[in-house]
Amino acid sequence: MTTTLIPALSAIVAFCVTVALVPAAAGFARSVGAVDRPSDRRIHQRPTPRLGGLAILVGFLVPALFFLPSDRATWGLVIGAVLISLLGAVDDVWGLSPSVKLVGQVACAAVPVAAGLTIDHITLPFLGAGDLGAAQYPLTVLWFVALVNMFNFTDGMDGLAAGVGGIGLTSFAIIAASLGRADPAIMAAALAGACAAFLLYNFHPARVFMGDSGSMLLGFVVAGVAVSGVMKSAAAVAVVVPLVVLAIPILDTSFVILKRIKHGLPVYSADRSHFHHRFFNIGWGQRKTVLALYAWTALLGAVALAMRFVPYSDGHGNLRLAGTLGLAAAGLVALAASMYLIYVLEILKWRSTPVVQIVRENRKARADARVAGATRD
Repeated sequence: MTTTLIPALSAIVAFCVTVALVPAAAGFARSVGAVDRPSDRRIHQRPTPRLGGLAILVGFLVPALFFLPSDRATWGLVIGAVLISLLGAVDDVWGLSPSVKLVGQVACAAVPVAAGLTIDHITLPFLGAGDLGAAQYPLTVLWFVALVNMFNFTDGMDGLAAGVGGIGLTSFAIIAASLGRADPAIMAAALAGACAAFLLYNFHPARVFMGDSGSMLLGFVVAGVAVSGVMKSAAAVAVVVPLVVLAIPILDTSFVILKRIKHGLPVYSADRSHFHHRFFNIGWGQRKTVLALYAWTALLGAVALAMRFVPYSDGHGNLRLAGTLGLAAAGLVALAASMYLIYVLEILKWRSTPVVQIVRENRKARADARVAGATRD
């Protein structure tokens, strides 16, 4: 009962609390000047208050404080989540340099790690578990900081971070509950419920943004529940499942960072090369783009759930034909969808660039001239 009913109740409580508090968070943001104004790099067209993440934080905390036991590692994660949301709120109001934010993120990540929440081993399908030893501490801090920044990068379009984060958290809640890990299931479900409530105000056209106080909170909690709910288990999919669920923010961030490095730009520099920007550049509206990314995230989450629940092995290293074929089919569908979206992002974007438009216009002009010449002759 603890691993099924209580996470569901946590989601409902978080939803109700967040719905009630978002307007107050938006009003507070306006009063302190935490307002996001339109610019060349930004997509929105009107000044929009930030700090919606504070409402998400409180919505997450209410069920967490009520339902979670007094476990040291669990409370280390909750305290770290509060601290990183407050760090994001400071950045939303006054603005922090990238170096200061990074130091703050590392310090926040050190809280749950010091409390014992670490990736102490890696379990791979058919290979078993391998102990990480002392490497578990810097590796876990790196995991937290990476996820925090991935979700921070994702928050660039109305409803995107809340939707993608909520879908991923729901997948983690289900998987953690199935593994008998109540604490991460409760936290994941609570934050998913808060994200769903926030979307009532944040889906396009957004009336409020979550800001760094929300996006960094999302990344931090996702990182934590992925570790405590899946990676620390002995399940054969302990490493693979989080990577599948988080494939979109991982791919998006990797693509952007590699592009910036290629062009000699600072990794922390802002641009319009994220997945959602690229969809927008080929003519997709915000709603269409966000819904496509929701569907992509949900599909990958379904594959992760299939990896957890479809019996593809007998537990002794022998594959079961029906389960293996079913899992392979799910993976192929997700791969086909991913390839299609990559085609849309890469190929159609290239076809719509000004260079190609100029080439086409020149070709058309030459063809019209030939037709005109033939007509005169």
